[in-house]
Amino acid sequence: MPKRPLRIAIIGAGIGGLSAAACLRRVGIDVSIYEQARGFTRLGAGIQQAPNSIRVLYALGLKDKLLAQAFQPDSNDSRDHDSGRLTNAHALGQSVRDRHGVPYFLMHRGDLHAMLAELVPPDIVSLDHRLVGMEHAADHGVRMRFSNGEAAEADAVIGADGVHSVVREVMLGKERPRFTGRVAYRTVFPTARLGDLRPHPCVKWWGPDRHIVSYFVTPRRDELYFVTSTPEPDFDVESWSAKGDLGTLRAAYDTFHPQVRAILAACPDVHKWALVERDPLPRWVEGNVALLGDACHPMTPYMAQGASTSIEDGAILSRCLRGVERDGVAQALRRYQATREPRTSRIQRTSARNTWLKDPHDADWVYGYDAWTAPLAE
Repeated sequence: MPKRPLRIAIIGAGIGGLSAAACLRRVGIDVSIYEQARGFTRLGAGIQQAPNSIRVLYALGLKDKLLAQAFQPDSNDSRDHDSGRLTNAHALGQSVRDRHGVPYFLMHRGDLHAMLAELVPPDIVSLDHRLVGMEHAADHGVRMRFSNGEAAEADAVIGADGVHSVVREVMLGKERPRFTGRVAYRTVFPTARLGDLRPHPCVKWWGPDRHIVSYFVTPRRDELYFVTSTPEPDFDVESWSAKGDLGTLRAAYDTFHPQVRAILAACPDVHKWALVERDPLPRWVEGNVALLGDACHPMTPYMAQGASTSIEDGAILSRCLRGVERDGVAQALRRYQATREPRTSRIQRTSARNTWLKDPHDADWVYGYDAWTAPLAE
């Protein structure tokens, strides 16, 4: 009699959860996804995808969609906030394709999410399911309870439920992140609002105590994204839906280069969220429950590696669980953590310093990683 495939439950249908589901299904594992939201929206945010995550996305079949919908910059520029002097032009474009075999993409976060959502059958995604409880069963499975009164069981649970992870809280208790005293303002808006201004395709303007990043999110260059890191010690709401005040934002950058001021003058509205720091967790795994992505290695956005490392996680997780029997799941999950933790901890700490690409330095240790061939821990 053929053995039953593993049944894995993923909590969270964000970029990490969906990419993990696609990777697990690729190796013959049954997946169910539980998402607390009632639906998905195209949030006004950009996202950068470096070669380390693109290798995973290409293997999942997204090459053509990425080439059609994402922007490929020739370089990632760093400039002084007021003079505009170029301090570093990190080569991307053909240079990164030659070096790493795949492109570096800039795109709308909602477009990437939609691509990943199309990789999984809609009937395995249960919306309006907020996890409220979870316990290990005597038969090595895990039982889950949701706020809508429903319950479910699986051989293992993967907590891909973001920075406010319920799965992490069940495992480790309430967290105590450190508020940095800084906020990120961000939005996407049509470049037509800029009139004759031709913004730099991908640039970070470095000020003494704040910065702003802007880039195109489509190959047509018809949408521009920006995100800031701005001192604002009285705001500590870590939420993607909180609105920001345009007057406050524009005043915070009134000494910056005219191009920056023109972009801020043109944008119609803006969201903001508090930037917090978290140390690497003492553990990601408890029995047949494991964490993934922002739930276990949330990081500041300064290296643009949060989503990329989550996508890497999914590929490594699928390799560790491939062909594993039910009684070997816990060991496979420990192997997943042992493989991933050194890399994600290094990226967390590097990102927190906020010096990435300000001056020329080696990025190959990040971009050269291949989650399909990286050695797995013993």
